[in-house]
Amino acid sequence: MASRFRLREHIRTYFIAGILVTGPTALTLYLAWSFVRTVDSAVSALLPVEYNPSTYLPFYVPGVGLVVLVIGLTLIGALTAGYLGRVLVRTSERLLARMPVVRGLYSATKQIFETVLSKQSTTFREVVLVEWPRRDMWTVAFVTVPPEGELKDVNPPDSIGVYVPTTPNPTSGYLIYVPRKDVRPLGMTVEEGIKLVVSGGIVAPPDRRKLAPSGGAQPDRK
Repeated sequence: MASRFRLREHIRTYFIAGILVTGPTALTLYLAWSFVRTVDSAVSALLPVEYNPSTYLPFYVPGVGLVVLVIGLTLIGALTAGYLGRVLVRTSERLLARMPVVRGLYSATKQIFETVLSKQSTTFREVVLVEWPRRDMWTVAFVTVPPEGELKDVNPPDSIGVYVPTTPNPTSGYLIYVPRKDVRPLGMTVEEGIKLVVSGGIVAPPDRRKLAPSGGAQPDRK
């Protein structure tokens, strides 16, 4: 009886180990393949028949649409760098700014993209602990930008913007403004903080205090 029990435990252990080994790899490959196929299908539908690879290739080549998309976006960026491109961009922005519903959506979307993609952006560069949703309850959060305008006038001088994500979906959450002294900075990187939130605390980062060299040097969070 004991030997059968040990055999079942070994089989169960091996099965779980197999899931842990193949699961992340299979999911990553599936998501990557799905993304490539989606982009290929969307780009192929926009290309003329004579320029569509699927019309003259006897087999499907994954990633062609993705390459075309990258090249197309790069060319658009190069064209907008010139005088004529800047004029067209300003004209289109003025047209969008006159549309009642579209202008709000376009303005918010543009600001988000410019903030995230800007080389000088300091958004989401620090992981902290903040008391949320009440005192003596600490949650992982990300420092964004200090309050500006009227938000700056009604908050303490040392206030910072803190984004509190939800688990396991960090794209939804809460933006709060708190004094800098009320947050506890962490040594983990932003990527490690996101993994911690998505995994519900299962994937915990290493203790940077033990890895830091003598002298109290702080790890680079970029």
